[in-house]
Amino acid sequence: MSRPGVLSARQAAILRVIQDWITEHGEAPTVREIGARVGLASAGSVAYQLGRLEARGLISRTGHRWRACRLCA
Repeated sequence: MSRPGVLSARQAAILRVIQDWITEHGEAPTVREIGARVGLASAGSVAYQLGRLEARGLISRTGHRWRACRLCA
């Protein structure tokens, strides 16, 4: 069980991927692009981690698609 306020290694990696991708491409990556960079084959696993990051206030999105997410911190 993780402590509140502490990111897992996977969550930290996902945040880095989003930040790097936005810097490189000017928009957020897709769920599949994130999964490919962090080694997750399941889009559902990536979406779950993104939901956890959103619940913690570290990312936000407009609409229902994760492609429209942005970093909050």
